[in-house]
Amino acid sequence: MTTATAPATSRPPADTRRERVTFPRAVTSEWIKLFSLRSSWITLAVAVLAVIGLGALFSAVTNAHWSEIRPEERLNFDPVGVSLRGVMLAQLVIGVLGALVVTGEYATGMIRSSLMAVPRRWPVLGAKAVVFAAVTFVLMLVSAFVAFFMGQAALGSHGTTLGAAHALRPIVGVALYLTVVALFALGLGFALRNTAGTIATLFALLLVVPGLAQLLPTSWQPHVLPYLPSNAGASVFQVHPDTGMLSTWTGFAVFCAWAAAALVAGLVVLKKRDA
Repeated sequence: MTTATAPATSRPPADTRRERVTFPRAVTSEWIKLFSLRSSWITLAVAVLAVIGLGALFSAVTNAHWSEIRPEERLNFDPVGVSLRGVMLAQLVIGVLGALVVTGEYATGMIRSSLMAVPRRWPVLGAKAVVFAAVTFVLMLVSAFVAFFMGQAALGSHGTTLGAAHALRPIVGVALYLTVVALFALGLGFALRNTAGTIATLFALLLVVPGLAQLLPTSWQPHVLPYLPSNAGASVFQVHPDTGMLSTWTGFAVFCAWAAAALVAGLVVLKKRDA
């Protein structure tokens, strides 16, 4: 007597194929990581509010107190600059988020998963830079245009129009400046890997060092002050750059060089040290 046995079911072969890691996929991954965090949405919203809200507020206050402004100040009045004053607060917000985008992963250990998924380390830094720079530029460009139009409306008869000479360049300059601040913070984050250290270093270079440099001997200041990050970068959104500072695009190139140096330092540390 023979016993019929059911034929053994053949299991489907395990899918050993692996998705190839490409730079666009690394960019997609960083996009998902950035916008899956509630803190990213909140921080970006605060940056938008700073650019638009402070610009409108300063413009409204200036218009309300126009009669109290001295005649010599009225001659040099810059309606574009007043409506874009929110950039000074926005740079703090963007700088903090740029640091957290990197150091937050080191604090939680997420960076190890990122580097396991993308073994070649430069795409991790490159993808973060592309995503954060693109998001910052688009958001801040739209915010700067809104701040300009709201500010000019609040200034009333003391405002100007987009067609006025030198009106468009400062608006675009706000977005360019804040984008470079974002990349500067990102590079420092990879180089230092510590949230407090990154934020302290960034704001020391942007805000503290320019003030301390004013204490240098007078003969030294022309050789130091124009080349500090914020002094050089501010030329791109100022209608009338301060006396003794670099020209618009020379200053912006110097600011970009600072951010590039931070990114290179961050890449070297990322490649040389374990996560």
